[in-house]
Amino acid sequence: MQHIKRWITALILVPILLWILIKGSTLLFAVLVSVVAIFAIREYLRIIFRNDEGSISNTLNIISYTVSMTLIISACLGSWEVLFLILAMNLLALSIFVLSRFADNHAIFDIAAKQVLGIVYIPVSLSLLVFIKEFNGGTFWIIWLLFVVFANDTGAFYTGTFFGKRALSPNISPNKTIEGSLGGMAAAMVIGFIFCQIFFDDLSLAFLTVPASFLIAISGQIGDLFESAMKRASNIKDSGRILPGHGGMLDRIDGLLLAIPVLYVYLVFIL
Repeated sequence: MQHIKRWITALILVPILLWILIKGSTLLFAVLVSVVAIFAIREYLRIIFRNDEGSISNTLNIISYTVSMTLIISACLGSWEVLFLILAMNLLALSIFVLSRFADNHAIFDIAAKQVLGIVYIPVSLSLLVFIKEFNGGTFWIIWLLFVVFANDTGAFYTGTFFGKRALSPNISPNKTIEGSLGGMAAAMVIGFIFCQIFFDDLSLAFLTVPASFLIAISGQIGDLFESAMKRASNIKDSGRILPGHGGMLDRIDGLLLAIPVLYVYLVFIL
């Protein structure tokens, strides 16, 4: 039943996402990504503070949501300077927050540090999608990335289910196996090659994407384990329940978050 829910959710959401990517403007895409970022940062804060709503002040929530949204929307301007300015404003707002709470809580710096990690981890990474969309063929590169990440997850799951024997990281995620990891990498490289050839009809480019798919698969698996480690440290099973069959938003995009920068660097410095 859980797998059926996963596939039904995907079949509903994927066409909407593809329509926005192909037919929608960059601004509409940025709005969608900012909504994803807000849900993800909300789940991150709940996980990192062990689901203790009392430790997450409304002020910190407001700062985090505002910065997440403005980082991604401002990426439509195509200016790294604006993004750095927003990050600087986040630090300024956090400094005021720390000073106002320091007398009552000397551990306030730990809270601020966790918020900064979350901002870099989620909205900064997602904002790169908006930059990529503005590249030549950027829309198809984003779709290509989604296919590669999905192939990595699916290949790892089914290979691990049927052939997995050796645990990949038993202290973090006992169900993940080395065989599953290798299966995910292989599936990602095959799908990356096929869909690059379909989208761009360039065999040499398709071969160049094979190492990119390999690196994206590794990054995606690291991202998955990173979120699993956060949840295990906080004794939380799922980051949320917003996506039936998938859990929370962060559960769905954990592998994507570390894969996006890999594709960005590949497109800017290699291709």
